[in-house]
Amino acid sequence: MAQAPADAPQPQSSPGGAQGGGRARAAVHGGFWTLAMGSVGVVFGDIGTSPIYALRESLKHVALGPGGLERHEVIGTVSLIFWALVLIVTIKYVFALMRLDNKGEGGTLALMALAQRALGKRTAFVFIIGLLGAALFYGDALITPAISVLSAVEGLQVVPGLEGRIDTFVLPISIAVLVGLFVVQSRGTGRVGAWFGPITVIWFLTIGGLGLWHIGDDPGILEALSPIPAFTFLLSHGFLAFIVLGSVFLAVTGAEALYADMGHFGRRPIQFVWVLLVLPCLTLNYLGQGALVLARPEALENIFFETAPDMMRLPLVILATMATIIASQAVITGAFSLTQQAIQLGFLPRMEIRRTSETQAGQIYMPQINWLVLVGVIILTLAFGSSSRLANAYGIAVTGEMVVTTLLAFVAIWKLWKQPKWVAALLCAPFLVIESVFLASNMTKVWSGGFVPLALALGLVILMWTWVRGTRLLTETTRRDEPLAKLFETLSHHPPHRVRGAAIFLTGDPDVAPAAMMHNLKHNQVLHEQIIILTVKTINAPRAPESERVKVEDFMPDVKRVILTFGFMETPNVVKALTEARKHGLKFDIMKTSFFLSRRTIVPSEKSGMPLWQDHLFIFLARNATNATDFFHIPSGRAVELGNQVMV
Repeated sequence: MAQAPADAPQPQSSPGGAQGGGRARAAVHGGFWTLAMGSVGVVFGDIGTSPIYALRESLKHVALGPGGLERHEVIGTVSLIFWALVLIVTIKYVFALMRLDNKGEGGTLALMALAQRALGKRTAFVFIIGLLGAALFYGDALITPAISVLSAVEGLQVVPGLEGRIDTFVLPISIAVLVGLFVVQSRGTGRVGAWFGPITVIWFLTIGGLGLWHIGDDPGILEALSPIPAFTFLLSHGFLAFIVLGSVFLAVTGAEALYADMGHFGRRPIQFVWVLLVLPCLTLNYLGQGALVLARPEALENIFFETAPDMMRLPLVILATMATIIASQAVITGAFSLTQQAIQLGFLPRMEIRRTSETQAGQIYMPQINWLVLVGVIILTLAFGSSSRLANAYGIAVTGEMVVTTLLAFVAIWKLWKQPKWVAALLCAPFLVIESVFLASNMTKVWSGGFVPLALALGLVILMWTWVRGTRLLTETTRRDEPLAKLFETLSHHPPHRVRGAAIFLTGDPDVAPAAMMHNLKHNQVLHEQIIILTVKTINAPRAPESERVKVEDFMPDVKRVILTFGFMETPNVVKALTEARKHGLKFDIMKTSFFLSRRTIVPSEKSGMPLWQDHLFIFLARNATNATDFFHIPSGRAVELGNQVMV
């Protein structure tokens, strides 16, 4: 048996949302240039480190062929990468998907909530693919730090004087860097984050400059800017081209961050930085790498670091390591943010959320997620041992997540923009076809490492589905409790003894008598002179507008019902919100107020509506959920928990 989370907030669809959304908050947080600089490190860190391994892995497939690596194959592969950046990142994410924001916020769960609100209800299709997209993101969060840091540290192997001597130290150094990265998470990213933008700008300018320098090795590489070499390569290489596409896709990993971080920086700063800095520098670097391979085919083994002169290789490795740490940091904080959203939307049990900044709401630290991700990253690093092997596992998680966003975008365009189905399909079909081809290509790597993100996603979907299903069954059980109106009608005929002070009873359903109140009446046979029935709910918007934050209703002369509303990007602080409720006529002294919480001990049952194994999984999740007192920021000295057993 296990303790169920007490009175968890229930996700509810609502047309309401944060007024002004992310763009309004962006204006508060800083000017355009400050936001643009901040976005360089946080948003583009992942995609910015792809040149370290993307072209190398793509060309390796071609080089293994019977004819070796030929000129038109190098140009065709670089052309595929360039047009993947244009079609998927620039057109889909930067200019199309960013217009589908949920009150300024982006990301898989934000888009899923937007689609659900557009439909007016939770549908199985939107719900399942939303969970799948969220689960695939965690696969990305595990693989990105491992492949990024490993690929950067492997650059030591081509530093003059270290060739052949450093190989056995690459793995230990990478693990040390990764452990250090996760250890410092609890201190927050505010101070370190101030350096993210400038360092990443230096990174992009460096790789762009190196690429521009090497284009002179063979200016014919500029043919890759035309789509013709890409089409020619696809048509002439058959199944080999299909395999190569799986590695070409590595060049666009991190594109999801452009959409997910829109709420932090705003759409226009991200678009500006992509068009004027990131895309040009990435393009120059891939062209330069291609030209270098045309001039010196033997450079393919570690082509990115070969673009630097001997004297610059060690500084480039150091800069690359810093850039990959920044890329990893962005993914880790993204995992924190996604988990917070999932908890608020009711997909995961409550977990500890610590604020690491007094001024920036988005800066949070989740110790349970941090250490789970670290364990996963270390296991992957040790199991695969090199960035080349990890590349086999990388693409599936990202391509799957992109397919999910396209499907959700179809629903949003159809229902939210009120376009005919055929128009929505026409807009989404090109992206869906391209991403499906990339996904199919990456699926050929299932047995060489691609099963890792698939297995992880499947496990997380089962876990989230179990939590959602178990919570719903538990809610249905509590709805059979005595209605609040009936209880007070009975009490009016047989009034209990009243004691001084105020009592706040938390409940998930404001129309049902809280279990804690029933236990208090049964065992103590008293009620406080002032009673507040408190419900915390979460809406399908990032942040609740202040006008909808608190709703106070006079249920009886000495009984009030209060509903506190939060968005899925917010951490509910009950005491702070109740302080604001005084403006709505709610009068109470916090030092004379007790919070009563219902805590149910769950017992597995064969008639619960779930298989027995799912019962036990739900009980395990409930047992490890963070205490409601801590999650809702209720003073522990003012909290009283009363419980009972429930069969689920």
